Amino acid sequence: MTTRTFAFIGSYAEESSPGLYACSYDERTGQLTILDRADGLPNPTFLVPDEERKTIYAITESKDEEGRRAGAAASYRFDSKAGKLQRLNLEATTPATTCHIELDRTRRLAITSSYHGGLLGVSPILDDGRIGPAVQVHRHEGSSALPVQSQARVHSAVVDRSNRYAVVSDLGLDKVFVYEIDAAGESLSLRSETSVAPGSGPRHFVFHPELPYGYGINELNGTITVYAFDADAGTLSVAQTISTLPDGYEGDNACADIHLSPDGRFLYGSNRGHDSIAVYRVDAADGSLTLVEHAPTLGGHPRNFAVSPDGRFVLVANRDGNHIVTFARDAESGKLQPAGIELEVSKPVCVRFAQY
Repeated sequence: MTTRTFAFIGSYAEESSPGLYACSYDERTGQLTILDRADGLPNPTFLVPDEERKTIYAITESKDEEGRRAGAAASYRFDSKAGKLQRLNLEATTPATTCHIELDRTRRLAITSSYHGGLLGVSPILDDGRIGPAVQVHRHEGSSALPVQSQARVHSAVVDRSNRYAVVSDLGLDKVFVYEIDAAGESLSLRSETSVAPGSGPRHFVFHPELPYGYGINELNGTITVYAFDADAGTLSVAQTISTLPDGYEGDNACADIHLSPDGRFLYGSNRGHDSIAVYRVDAADGSLTLVEHAPTLGGHPRNFAVSPDGRFVLVANRDGNHIVTFARDAESGKLQPAGIELEVSKPVCVRFAQY
């Protein structure tokens, strides 16, 4: 059976406006075409697809009993033939708003991260694809060097290939935590923690598809940290730190997203302020990084981006440009070139691919 590639977009949006988008994707050109829009969700900024169930999970906001903003997640069924989204349910996740959502590899758990609350939430995925009530919330405590780091600020959780561990980046503590996953028991337990330089601000993380290394992008000091990953012990150790910015750049900047090419040969990280994608070659022996180029994103505040499943294109969500720009990717050099294709979307934050 032939599979098709789709892309899903999350954005900043009022509850009355479309914020979640389902798009067809042309693998020949890198063009996105909007198929359906979903409203009714305040700020569905980050999402994750489940290809097996044909469901989409998006973070959003809710209110607690005292009327304070809290975290929630919505589940949607995606009809790939009709190109339509159908909401399944909406469920509270954490007692503070969230910024990221991840599924474990059994697709039985949703893990949500709360920047404002310093929280890590665990919610079950029910058999029919709905998200269930939260079963666990971890609270980080502490602070670090900069004013914005006056408290814990959990920014993301990423699951390893074996589904044994989730790596959690805490911008407020300048630490990366490794949690052990018990999918059957619907829980996470802390295994280890690793500190980075004060004022770094770990934000997002990605595992190499083959090598025993992971890569974390640091929002506050414009760097990427290379970590050696010991899968037996469940630990990370810092192996390299490299700048995301050109020499001599003195303007404002905050890093955002990080991804590897499908073959693991190149790493990409986004700069907001410099408004570029930093491109690195990955050493096949020790996982270290060598700068290749800084590719302008042709729009402001590249909050998130995605590498297509076949590695031919990179789609960049420029939040302040109100568009998603397609770049052609050279498989041998790793370099990016504008493909001359853009999709206008209000305040895009996240773009994710899925194949059905």
